[in-house]
Amino acid sequence: MPMNKVLCMGELLLRISPSSKKYHQQKQPMKLFVGGAEANVATALAGWNIPVRYCTVLPDNFMSQYVINYLSAKHIDTSAIRLAGNRIGLYYLETGADIKGGVVYDRERSSFSELVPGVIDWEKVFEGVDWFHFTAISPALNQSIADVCLEALQVAASKGLKISVDLNYRSKLWKYGKEPKEIMPQLVQYCDLIMGNIWSANSLLGIDVDDEIHQHQSKQAYLDHAEKTSKLIMQQFPKCEAVANTYRFDSNDEQILYYTTLQ
Repeated sequence: MPMNKVLCMGELLLRISPSSKKYHQQKQPMKLFVGGAEANVATALAGWNIPVRYCTVLPDNFMSQYVINYLSAKHIDTSAIRLAGNRIGLYYLETGADIKGGVVYDRERSSFSELVPGVIDWEKVFEGVDWFHFTAISPALNQSIADVCLEALQVAASKGLKISVDLNYRSKLWKYGKEPKEIMPQLVQYCDLIMGNIWSANSLLGIDVDDEIHQHQSKQAYLDHAEKTSKLIMQQFPKCEAVANTYRFDSNDEQILYYTTLQ
């Protein structure tokens, strides 16, 4: 039985990072990458041979065409990309830095950030789609994008699509006078799958978190807290069928530790 498409919606960004120190004196000391959380998800799904469509807004210029060709070469359906506005959003990331801390955003007045409700034909965009994925990064940009997300979710829900959200919390965004907890619950109420961790659930949804959790120095403590948080999320958002939690820690010996749970 053929699988229908997943639709990922969010801002495509260009990431600029310095080359490694070994090459810092070369003529081209910077590297450019195609990025954005939702575009990364679309790329991963396509790599797993899951049909995926990507919805964003890019300016109508040669650079956008290069980006669209790049996505198409990754076997991503680009038919839902709208051409409008004047610029692609950027972010600058130091090599090896954490995106939550070592990042500078340059996405004000980007084509995606200027999107308003009533512009995208969601009935058309969702044709052949049975799963809609978005992240908390989009509604962090401005009220208009939050309203676009709500518009998309309402159509997706009316069509019976499965809906997932990644509770990415970016403190350097959310600068338009609204707290995340004022925006995200009305969006998350439509979701069947909610992904994040105990801290993003606290910042974005107001779910209580144990501020002393790190003092336990225990993997099991994190997993137990994830279970507790997941149950509270599912109580608060009855449509939610599953909650996924991911923990990532940099240990003293420079190893990266991952813990994951699914409730």
